[in-house]
Amino acid sequence: MLVTGASSGIGAGLAEEFARRGAVVGLCARRQDRLAEVLGRCRVHSPESRMWLTDLADAGAVDALAAAALDELGGVDVLVNNAGIPKRRHVTRLDSATVESVMNINYLSPVRLTLALLPAMIERGEGRIINVSSVAATLSSPGESAYDASKAALTAFSEAMAVDLWETGVKVLVVYPGLVDTELFSLPDNDPVLDAPVRPIPVVELVAAVFDALDRNAAQVYVPKWFGEVAAQKAADVGGFLAGSAAFVADQRRQV
Repeated sequence: MLVTGASSGIGAGLAEEFARRGAVVGLCARRQDRLAEVLGRCRVHSPESRMWLTDLADAGAVDALAAAALDELGGVDVLVNNAGIPKRRHVTRLDSATVESVMNINYLSPVRLTLALLPAMIERGEGRIINVSSVAATLSSPGESAYDASKAALTAFSEAMAVDLWETGVKVLVVYPGLVDTELFSLPDNDPVLDAPVRPIPVVELVAAVFDALDRNAAQVYVPKWFGEVAAQKAADVGGFLAGSAAFVADQRRQV
């Protein structure tokens, strides 16, 4: 199996749990020291696991990663597209270069990697593609329009792909994390996160929910689960949801 963005957070947590369950895990990320630490923990349970330093912003590097994984792992039966960047920025301060960068990492890169590994899965007659989206894909988080759009694109691609692959034995799971206790919310060059009354969940809670969804052959999983109920409420009254979001943001600004 192959996990992108595996040097920390959700990617590291999923990789380590797959290894603990006996999978040979391929890890990729950009930070060698952090990735090596995760690989060491994986090898305690799965000695044949390995890693590749990869900049997923580079299309050629994505192709090379796919080729290396197929060759060195002997195939990829599970792909976890987890790597992503936030770029929280008010839309009036966005530029097209930033939007393109976010879309490239969060959408185009996982799609390219998926399409490179998919033929072998189809030929084998089985496989799992786990795409880590975000509640931002359905709730359109204010101040994160570039990120929201990239995750919405990944979600729509995943759902259509699931239908296209329905009879092939290749299953698709879309994961919608809410606030998870990772460095994603403290990276530099991002606007601060709004002070919402929601506690971040630990990575282990997200990992447990993903494996439960896999056991159930679920098509999607919101973590925490109640975010799915919020998404359903939004779908029932989009105008009301947007008005409420705008009021919340305005109240936050008054408190600054």
